[in-house]
Amino acid sequence: MYPWHGAVNPISIEKGGQLVAGSISPIPRVSAPAIFQQRRVDALVSLQKAAQQIASILELDELLDTIVHRVAVDFGCIESSILLLDGDEFHLAAVHGCTQSKKGERWPATEGLSAQVVATGRAHYAPDVSQELLYRACEPNTRSEVIIPLKVHDRIIGVFGASHHELDAFPRAQIEILKALAGHIAIAVDNAQRIQHERRQIQHLHAEQDEARRIQQNLLPRNAPSIPGFQLEAACAPAGAVGGDWYDYIPLGDGRVALVLADVSGKGMPAALLMSAARGIVRSLAPMASGPGEVLTRVNQMLLDDFLTGRYVTMIYAVLDPAARTLTFASAGHPSPLLCHGGDVRLLHTDAGMPLGLFRCEFTEHTLKLCCDFRLLFYTDGISEAVNHDDQEFGSTHLTEFVANHDCSVFQLMQAINEFRGNGTQKDDATVVLLRSA
Repeated sequence: MYPWHGAVNPISIEKGGQLVAGSISPIPRVSAPAIFQQRRVDALVSLQKAAQQIASILELDELLDTIVHRVAVDFGCIESSILLLDGDEFHLAAVHGCTQSKKGERWPATEGLSAQVVATGRAHYAPDVSQELLYRACEPNTRSEVIIPLKVHDRIIGVFGASHHELDAFPRAQIEILKALAGHIAIAVDNAQRIQHERRQIQHLHAEQDEARRIQQNLLPRNAPSIPGFQLEAACAPAGAVGGDWYDYIPLGDGRVALVLADVSGKGMPAALLMSAARGIVRSLAPMASGPGEVLTRVNQMLLDDFLTGRYVTMIYAVLDPAARTLTFASAGHPSPLLCHGGDVRLLHTDAGMPLGLFRCEFTEHTLKLCCDFRLLFYTDGISEAVNHDDQEFGSTHLTEFVANHDCSVFQLMQAINEFRGNGTQKDDATVVLLRSA
């Protein structure tokens, strides 16, 4: 563009073809410094917009691709790239305009001008790449190149490079602008890397939790045992990925079956680990013990000896004798079972005993004679203490109404609790075991 231009008035031509009129109205000359200043302002505006766009992107791949594309377009480069340091290698994390190297490629961090920039911590400008011994060619028509370190505080995380097809194509002012942009790039990349790392950690944690959930679910009985004259069903709903509730059916001699329901204090992985340990202890003791009281006493002693965690376990352990139609049980601080004989529903108030893992103590046994029409409900406090949005508990009244229904089922109870809770959060593991006449 010329430094000036004029507006020409209509030309008048006299008879005879002589040009007699026609004038030029001059417009003030635009100085070269003014043009340079305007270009610098435009570049700074472009830098500000680029920095704002960069800062708004949190996905690492999207961020890097946006940067190299924008730099190539705004600065007229034939190629721009970002190399990130990964141990002793360069990782080509993003590239625009290069046909020789592809995104994702790696090479030793000791090669090329980029290695020099990392070693010195200073930007390097090559006005003529043919004069650079360390130059690592990308495009055959590259004539000049600038490489700038990406620094976060004093730590170099990689380099940013831009190439041009003309010799000495990067004026000093433009290099300074690219350096300023590199500062924004480094911070944005570091933030995106941190977010990516945290997401990977969360994904890894979720994968571990899923695996722990599968393992814990496999510790629960897959099917209830077939007992002539009786029917068993159960359900367990942990408040988190894993929980501290546990139930079990353990076959004993003479057709007897041990029924176990336990609740470890707390939730999550620590409770799940202690639950797993308690399960192993109970299963090893059950076949040899004389009764529920002895099982709870010995489990309590082992927890006191081996698990100094400050946690405790409530447990109810019962032995069903189908031939005699009796149920002998002992409780270690566990909620009282609900028994329905015919239409009469009552709590089985017993000497509950202390939870396991707190103090040395003994546990009293109780024996029930089961009629031909009964329902017996064992549950953890996550059932009775489920709360709704008004902070009201599900409570014993709802449980009594449930057991009184002859056609009640575990599925119906869990559904009723979910409806009672509504949109509220499940605060505790919830487990129920229902024994009834067949």
